[in-house]
Amino acid sequence: MRTDKVNEGTVTLRHAGRLHHIGIGRAWNDQPVVLLVQDLQITVVHAETGEILRDLTLDPTRDYQPQNNKGPNPH
Repeated sequence: MRTDKVNEGTVTLRHAGRLHHIGIGRAWNDQPVVLLVQDLQITVVHAETGEILRDLTLDPTRDYQPQNNKGPNPH
């Protein structure tokens, strides 16, 4: 488990010595999040509301993990 804040629409995670940027969406900028990580499975949860913002399997070959769908919107 790791806490972070969405910046430029992403959160950053180091896995196996490599930095990965996980797309969340710019609408979530400056929002606090918790990253739950188990092996390559990552769940990004809003730290205050508990809403799941992103659930993905990390692709270790890519630095940027793009959003596959629109996902939730805070507005």
